[in-house]
Amino acid sequence: MDIFGFPGYWIPLAALALDLAFGDPQRLPHPVRLIGRLLDAEEAAAVRLSENLRRPAGIAFVVCNAALAFLVAKLLCRLPAVGPLVALYLAFAGLALGQLLREGRAVSRALEGGRLDEARGLLAGLVTRDTSAMGPDEVRKALAETLSENLCDGLVAPFFFLVLGGVPLLWAYKTVSTMDSMWGYRTPRFERLGFAAARTDDVLAFLPARLTALALLAAGWLGGRRPEDGFTRIWSDARRMESPNAGWPMSAAAWVMDAAMGGPAVYFGKRKDKPVLGPAGRTWSAAKLNGLERLLAVSGFGLCLCMLAYFGLLMARG
Repeated sequence: MDIFGFPGYWIPLAALALDLAFGDPQRLPHPVRLIGRLLDAEEAAAVRLSENLRRPAGIAFVVCNAALAFLVAKLLCRLPAVGPLVALYLAFAGLALGQLLREGRAVSRALEGGRLDEARGLLAGLVTRDTSAMGPDEVRKALAETLSENLCDGLVAPFFFLVLGGVPLLWAYKTVSTMDSMWGYRTPRFERLGFAAARTDDVLAFLPARLTALALLAAGWLGGRRPEDGFTRIWSDARRMESPNAGWPMSAAAWVMDAAMGGPAVYFGKRKDKPVLGPAGRTWSAAKLNGLERLLAVSGFGLCLCMLAYFGLLMARG
């Protein structure tokens, strides 16, 4: 079955290698930036609607934007002569773990170099919470949380849809995920407009989030980190989170690395007490953050190879 517009499975493999090796393409037009501009325009139009119309508008935006992304990606991948290169670029741009790890290392270097204000500023570009009053331990914990959660959001889920339905399905998913990132907040401005995007993203990431947790547990086990009753504890922690998916990779990483996540944080000027994930009272050190980065890279790469092999076997049999 041809899901990329041409035969072969080299696209996802090459995209995965490029992402881990180079991170996001900085000097080329990134599709997420284009999606962000579209969402800004739609948001500006939606805020003029009455409260009762914002939720239906949000539903319409999800359907139309995802369909548009799918169709545009499909057409671009079928361009004569350059289609395969365009498909490779779109697949590469749709994966984000490599860039996230690089930005995480920049935060860690600033922190370990004694530049706390710089570390706070760099972290603020990765998280939505207020970082201005964070101490070193809080910076490390927040960084560990966003790195762990985004193993699923930035790599596993996009790669899952890439091998399931090719570049077009990848970008349909990325569009919904970007909408959730920009609109999926329970604030007066976004609660109704972002409802459909948040719920759709919850459904789409349901399986990838749980696969991510299993991959983290397996990678930890292979590396000698074997928390007692690991899966039971991960399941117990994850179900206490407000998000049905975010707690799975976060809890798995917390238990494998033996350091806690969650607890109080400030969002949009308001304190929010989140459930504690992992072993309560255990803090994140520089060594544990370095170990987490290796764990994320190994588990993410391994899981992506397993998914590619599984879907490849299914298609070969079909």
